[in-house]
Amino acid sequence: MKKFLPAAFYLALAVVILASSNSITRKLVQIGQNNLVDGRNPISLCNVLFVGNICALGLMILIFHKHWNRANLKTITRKDWVGLTITGILSGAIAPALIFNALGITNVTNIVLIGRIEPILTLFLSVWLLGATLNNWSIAGTFLSFAGVATTAFMTSSTNSIEMGGFRFGTGETLVAIAAVIISISTIVNKRQLKKIPLGIFMVYRNLLGTVVFFLLANILYGTRHFVDVFSPLLLQWMLIYAAVIVVTGQLCWLAGLKKATIAEINLASLCNPIMAVIMAYVILREVPTQAQYTGGSLLLIGLIVSFIGNLQQAKIKQSPASDRAPIQMIVGL
Repeated sequence: MKKFLPAAFYLALAVVILASSNSITRKLVQIGQNNLVDGRNPISLCNVLFVGNICALGLMILIFHKHWNRANLKTITRKDWVGLTITGILSGAIAPALIFNALGITNVTNIVLIGRIEPILTLFLSVWLLGATLNNWSIAGTFLSFAGVATTAFMTSSTNSIEMGGFRFGTGETLVAIAAVIISISTIVNKRQLKKIPLGIFMVYRNLLGTVVFFLLANILYGTRHFVDVFSPLLLQWMLIYAAVIVVTGQLCWLAGLKKATIAEINLASLCNPIMAVIMAYVILREVPTQAQYTGGSLLLIGLIVSFIGNLQQAKIKQSPASDRAPIQMIVGL
Protein backbone atom coordinates (compact mmCIF):
# COMPACT_ATOMS: atom_id res chain seq x y z
CA MET A 1 0.00 0.00 0.00
CA LYS A 2 2.94 2.30 0.55
CA LYS A 3 3.29 3.07 -3.18
CA PHE A 4 -0.32 4.33 -3.35
CA LEU A 5 0.06 6.86 -0.56
CA PRO A 6 0.49 10.39 -1.97
CA ALA A 7 3.42 12.62 -1.09
CA ALA A 8 1.02 15.02 0.64
CA PHE A 9 0.16 12.30 3.17
CA TYR A 10 3.78 11.82 4.21
CA LEU A 11 4.45 15.56 4.34
CA ALA A 12 1.32 16.21 6.42
CA LEU A 13 2.22 13.47 8.89
CA ALA A 14 5.82 14.76 9.09
CA VAL A 15 4.61 18.32 9.74
CA VAL A 16 2.36 17.21 12.60
CA ILE A 17 5.10 15.09 14.19
CA LEU A 18 8.00 17.52 13.78
CA ALA A 19 5.92 20.56 14.74
CA SER A 20 5.05 18.82 17.99
CA SER A 21 8.62 17.88 18.88
CA ASN A 22 9.65 20.93 20.94
CA SER A 23 6.40 20.99 22.89
CA ILE A 24 6.60 17.25 23.57
CA THR A 25 10.20 17.65 24.72
CA ARG A 26 9.22 20.42 27.15
CA LYS A 27 6.31 18.27 28.38
CA LEU A 28 8.60 15.30 29.02
CA VAL A 29 10.92 17.50 31.07
CA GLN A 30 7.91 18.56 33.16
CA ILE A 31 7.01 14.90 33.71
CA GLY A 32 10.56 14.27 34.93
CA GLN A 33 10.35 17.29 37.21
CA ASN A 34 7.36 15.67 38.91
CA ASN A 35 9.26 12.38 39.34
CA LEU A 36 12.65 13.41 40.75
CA VAL A 37 15.36 10.85 41.53
CA ASP A 38 17.41 11.95 44.57
CA GLY A 39 16.49 15.52 43.72
CA ARG A 40 17.48 15.19 40.05
CA ASN A 41 15.23 15.33 37.00
CA PRO A 42 15.78 12.01 35.14
CA ILE A 43 14.21 13.48 31.97
CA SER A 44 16.48 16.51 31.70
CA LEU A 45 16.98 18.19 28.34
CA CYS A 46 20.46 16.69 27.99
CA ASN A 47 19.15 13.21 28.80
CA VAL A 48 16.36 13.59 26.26
CA LEU A 49 18.82 14.53 23.52
CA PHE A 50 21.42 11.88 24.43
CA VAL A 51 19.19 8.89 25.19
CA GLY A 52 16.68 9.84 22.50
CA ASN A 53 19.49 9.80 19.93
CA ILE A 54 20.74 6.42 21.16
CA CYS A 55 17.26 4.90 20.88
CA ALA A 56 16.86 6.46 17.43
CA LEU A 57 20.25 5.11 16.39
CA GLY A 58 19.19 1.57 17.29
CA LEU A 59 16.02 1.92 15.21
CA MET A 60 17.94 3.40 12.28
CA ILE A 61 20.41 0.52 12.30
CA LEU A 62 17.51 -1.96 12.15
CA ILE A 63 16.01 -0.08 9.20
CA PHE A 64 19.17 0.82 7.25
CA HIS A 65 21.70 -1.92 8.10
CA LYS A 66 21.58 -3.24 4.52
CA HIS A 67 22.90 0.10 3.25
CA TRP A 68 26.15 -0.53 5.15
CA ASN A 69 27.68 -2.91 2.64
CA ARG A 70 31.10 -2.97 1.03
CA ALA A 71 29.86 -1.78 -2.36
CA ASN A 72 28.22 1.35 -0.92
CA LEU A 73 31.14 2.14 1.37
CA LYS A 74 33.61 1.96 -1.54
CA THR A 75 31.74 4.72 -3.37
CA ILE A 76 32.31 7.17 -0.51
CA THR A 77 35.58 9.08 -0.83
CA ARG A 78 37.73 10.47 1.97
CA LYS A 79 36.50 13.95 1.05
CA ASP A 80 32.91 12.74 1.46
CA TRP A 81 33.68 11.34 4.92
CA VAL A 82 35.32 14.61 5.99
CA GLY A 83 32.33 16.64 4.80
CA LEU A 84 29.87 14.23 6.42
CA THR A 85 31.83 14.41 9.68
CA ILE A 86 31.79 18.21 9.75
CA THR A 87 28.08 18.50 8.98
CA GLY A 88 27.35 15.62 11.36
CA ILE A 89 29.00 17.46 14.25
CA LEU A 90 27.32 20.76 13.37
CA SER A 91 23.78 19.56 12.63
CA GLY A 92 23.82 16.41 14.77
CA ALA A 93 25.39 17.77 17.97
CA ILE A 94 25.98 21.53 18.09
CA ALA A 95 22.66 22.77 16.64
CA PRO A 96 20.44 20.38 18.69
CA ALA A 97 22.37 21.26 21.85
CA LEU A 98 21.76 24.98 21.25
CA ILE A 99 18.04 24.42 20.63
CA PHE A 100 17.66 22.20 23.69
CA ASN A 101 19.42 24.82 25.82
CA ALA A 102 17.03 27.43 24.43
CA LEU A 103 14.09 25.23 25.41
CA GLY A 104 15.19 25.58 29.01
CA ILE A 105 15.09 29.39 29.06
CA THR A 106 12.46 30.54 26.54
CA ASN A 107 9.04 29.43 25.38
CA VAL A 108 8.37 27.11 22.46
CA THR A 109 6.52 29.70 20.36
CA ASN A 110 9.55 32.01 20.34
CA ILE A 111 11.78 29.10 19.34
CA VAL A 112 9.42 28.27 16.47
CA LEU A 113 9.29 31.85 15.16
CA ILE A 114 13.00 32.64 15.52
CA GLY A 115 13.83 29.25 14.02
CA ARG A 116 12.14 30.32 10.78
CA ILE A 117 15.31 32.20 9.94
CA GLU A 118 16.70 28.82 8.87
CA PRO A 119 14.68 28.40 5.63
CA ILE A 120 15.28 32.08 4.83
CA LEU A 121 19.03 31.58 5.05
CA THR A 122 18.75 28.31 3.13
CA LEU A 123 16.95 30.22 0.39
CA PHE A 124 19.76 32.76 -0.03
CA LEU A 125 22.46 30.08 0.18
CA SER A 126 20.63 28.10 -2.52
CA VAL A 127 20.74 31.15 -4.77
CA TRP A 128 24.40 31.78 -3.99
CA LEU A 129 25.78 28.24 -3.99
CA LEU A 130 23.31 26.15 -6.01
CA GLY A 131 22.44 28.66 -8.72
CA ALA A 132 18.76 28.86 -7.84
CA THR A 133 16.73 31.87 -8.98
CA LEU A 134 13.93 33.82 -7.30
CA ASN A 135 10.86 35.57 -8.68
CA ASN A 136 9.50 38.80 -7.22
CA TRP A 137 6.92 36.99 -5.08
CA SER A 138 9.58 34.83 -3.46
CA ILE A 139 11.82 37.84 -2.80
CA ALA A 140 8.94 39.79 -1.22
CA GLY A 141 7.90 36.80 0.84
CA THR A 142 11.44 36.29 2.08
CA PHE A 143 11.78 39.90 3.28
CA LEU A 144 8.38 39.77 5.01
CA SER A 145 9.32 36.51 6.74
CA PHE A 146 12.64 37.95 7.87
CA ALA A 147 10.81 41.02 9.19
CA GLY A 148 8.60 38.69 11.23
CA VAL A 149 11.60 36.91 12.73
CA ALA A 150 13.35 40.22 13.50
CA THR A 151 10.19 41.67 15.07
CA THR A 152 9.83 38.68 17.37
CA ALA A 153 13.48 38.94 18.42
CA PHE A 154 13.45 42.70 19.06
CA MET A 155 10.08 42.81 20.86
CA THR A 156 10.79 39.86 23.15
CA SER A 157 11.62 40.87 26.71
CA SER A 158 13.80 38.41 28.59
CA THR A 159 15.63 38.46 31.88
CA ASN A 160 18.36 36.39 30.18
CA SER A 161 19.69 38.57 27.38
CA ILE A 162 22.77 39.27 25.28
CA GLU A 163 23.74 42.75 24.05
CA MET A 164 25.09 43.10 20.51
CA GLY A 165 25.55 46.34 18.60
CA GLY A 166 23.43 48.31 21.04
CA PHE A 167 20.53 45.84 20.82
CA ARG A 168 19.50 43.33 23.47
CA PHE A 169 18.43 39.84 22.45
CA GLY A 170 17.03 37.05 24.62
CA THR A 171 19.67 34.37 25.26
CA GLY A 172 17.30 31.61 24.16
CA GLU A 173 16.39 33.45 20.98
CA THR A 174 20.09 34.05 20.23
CA LEU A 175 20.87 30.34 20.67
CA VAL A 176 18.06 29.40 18.29
CA ALA A 177 19.27 31.93 15.69
CA ILE A 178 22.81 30.48 15.84
CA ALA A 179 21.39 26.96 15.51
CA ALA A 180 19.34 28.10 12.50
CA VAL A 181 22.48 29.39 10.76
CA ILE A 182 24.23 26.07 11.40
CA ILE A 183 21.27 24.03 10.15
CA SER A 184 20.92 26.22 7.07
CA ILE A 185 24.55 25.73 6.04
CA SER A 186 24.30 22.01 6.77
CA THR A 187 21.13 21.71 4.68
CA ILE A 188 22.87 23.06 1.57
CA VAL A 189 25.89 20.81 2.10
CA ASN A 190 23.67 17.81 2.82
CA LYS A 191 21.84 18.25 -0.49
CA ARG A 192 25.12 17.70 -2.28
CA GLN A 193 26.21 14.86 0.01
CA LEU A 194 23.00 12.88 -0.48
CA LYS A 195 23.71 12.69 -4.22
CA LYS A 196 26.73 10.51 -3.45
CA ILE A 197 26.05 8.99 -0.04
CA PRO A 198 23.24 6.42 0.51
CA LEU A 199 20.51 7.67 2.84
CA GLY A 200 21.04 4.89 5.41
CA ILE A 201 24.76 5.59 5.76
CA PHE A 202 24.10 9.32 5.91
CA MET A 203 21.48 9.10 8.68
CA VAL A 204 23.20 6.48 10.84
CA TYR A 205 26.65 8.08 10.68
CA ARG A 206 25.33 11.57 11.39
CA ASN A 207 23.25 10.35 14.33
CA LEU A 208 26.12 8.29 15.78
CA LEU A 209 28.66 11.10 15.42
CA GLY A 210 26.29 13.71 16.83
CA THR A 211 25.50 11.53 19.85
CA VAL A 212 29.17 10.85 20.64
CA VAL A 213 30.23 14.49 20.23
CA PHE A 214 27.34 15.74 22.37
CA PHE A 215 28.18 13.21 25.10
CA LEU A 216 31.82 14.32 25.17
CA LEU A 217 30.95 18.03 25.20
CA ALA A 218 28.41 17.59 28.00
CA ASN A 219 30.91 15.68 30.13
CA ILE A 220 33.54 18.36 29.61
CA LEU A 221 31.15 21.24 30.36
CA TYR A 222 29.02 19.73 33.13
CA GLY A 223 31.08 16.90 34.61
CA THR A 224 31.12 13.13 34.36
CA ARG A 225 28.02 12.69 36.55
CA HIS A 226 25.83 14.70 34.20
CA PHE A 227 24.32 11.54 32.67
CA VAL A 228 23.98 9.58 35.90
CA ASP A 229 20.24 9.00 35.27
CA VAL A 230 20.44 7.71 31.69
CA PHE A 231 19.31 4.23 32.81
CA SER A 232 16.27 5.53 34.66
CA PRO A 233 13.24 3.34 33.71
CA LEU A 234 11.08 6.47 33.44
CA LEU A 235 13.52 8.08 31.01
CA LEU A 236 14.04 4.94 28.91
CA GLN A 237 10.36 4.18 28.43
CA TRP A 238 9.61 7.71 27.26
CA MET A 239 12.71 7.89 25.05
CA LEU A 240 11.80 4.70 23.16
CA ILE A 241 8.48 6.31 22.23
CA TYR A 242 10.11 9.69 21.56
CA ALA A 243 12.79 8.19 19.30
CA ALA A 244 10.37 5.98 17.37
CA VAL A 245 7.78 8.68 16.75
CA ILE A 246 9.63 12.02 16.73
CA VAL A 247 13.16 11.23 15.55
CA VAL A 248 12.71 8.25 13.20
CA THR A 249 9.10 8.38 11.93
CA GLY A 250 9.15 12.16 11.56
CA GLN A 251 12.35 12.15 9.51
CA LEU A 252 11.34 9.15 7.37
CA CYS A 253 7.93 10.66 6.55
CA TRP A 254 9.55 13.94 5.57
CA LEU A 255 12.13 12.25 3.33
CA ALA A 256 9.48 9.96 1.79
CA GLY A 257 7.35 13.01 1.02
CA LEU A 258 10.25 14.92 -0.51
CA LYS A 259 10.90 12.14 -3.03
CA LYS A 260 7.47 12.48 -4.66
CA ALA A 261 6.29 15.96 -3.70
CA THR A 262 6.01 18.92 -6.01
CA ILE A 263 7.58 22.25 -5.07
CA ALA A 264 4.10 23.58 -4.26
CA GLU A 265 3.44 20.71 -1.84
CA ILE A 266 6.81 21.16 -0.14
CA ASN A 267 6.24 24.87 0.31
CA LEU A 268 2.73 24.28 1.64
CA ALA A 269 4.21 21.92 4.22
CA SER A 270 6.76 24.58 5.13
CA LEU A 271 3.94 27.11 5.46
CA CYS A 272 1.96 24.84 7.79
CA ASN A 273 4.90 23.85 9.99
CA PRO A 274 5.24 27.00 12.15
CA ILE A 275 1.46 27.38 12.37
CA MET A 276 1.09 23.79 13.57
CA ALA A 277 4.00 24.24 16.01
CA VAL A 278 2.34 27.26 17.65
CA ILE A 279 -0.96 25.33 17.85
CA MET A 280 0.80 22.36 19.45
CA ALA A 281 2.52 24.65 21.94
CA TYR A 282 -0.93 25.81 23.05
CA VAL A 283 -2.54 22.35 23.03
CA ILE A 284 0.31 20.54 24.82
CA LEU A 285 1.77 23.30 27.01
CA ARG A 286 -1.04 25.88 27.13
CA GLU A 287 1.35 28.55 25.85
CA VAL A 288 -0.61 31.65 24.84
CA PRO A 289 1.25 33.81 22.24
CA THR A 290 2.49 37.20 23.43
CA GLN A 291 2.01 40.50 21.57
CA ALA A 292 5.52 40.18 20.11
CA GLN A 293 4.73 36.68 18.89
CA TYR A 294 1.40 37.73 17.38
CA THR A 295 3.07 40.62 15.51
CA GLY A 296 6.10 38.70 14.32
CA GLY A 297 4.07 35.59 13.54
CA SER A 298 1.60 37.59 11.44
CA LEU A 299 4.40 39.05 9.32
CA LEU A 300 5.97 35.63 9.04
CA LEU A 301 2.69 34.06 7.94
CA ILE A 302 2.08 36.75 5.31
CA GLY A 303 5.62 36.27 4.01
CA LEU A 304 5.17 32.51 3.75
CA ILE A 305 1.87 32.92 1.89
CA VAL A 306 3.42 35.41 -0.56
CA SER A 307 6.34 33.05 -1.15
CA PHE A 308 3.93 30.15 -1.65
CA ILE A 309 2.00 32.14 -4.28
CA GLY A 310 5.28 32.76 -6.08
CA ASN A 311 6.01 29.05 -6.21
CA LEU A 312 2.52 28.28 -7.52
CA GLN A 313 3.10 30.77 -10.34
CA GLN A 314 6.45 29.21 -11.13
CA ALA A 315 4.86 25.75 -11.20
CA LYS A 316 2.35 27.00 -13.79
CA ILE A 317 5.17 28.43 -15.91
CA LYS A 318 6.96 25.09 -15.87
CA GLN A 319 3.78 23.33 -17.03
CA SER A 320 3.27 25.73 -19.96
CA PRO A 321 4.36 24.69 -23.50
CA ALA A 322 7.11 27.35 -23.46
CA SER A 323 8.87 25.46 -20.69
CA ASP A 324 9.57 22.65 -23.17
CA ARG A 325 11.60 25.02 -25.35
CA ALA A 326 13.67 26.81 -22.72
CA PRO A 327 15.04 25.38 -19.49
CA ILE A 328 14.01 27.14 -16.29
CA GLN A 329 16.26 27.27 -13.27
CA MET A 330 15.06 25.96 -9.95
CA ILE A 331 12.98 28.31 -7.82
CA VAL A 332 13.58 27.83 -4.13
CA GLY A 333 10.89 28.89 -1.66
CA LEU A 334 10.46 28.97 2.08
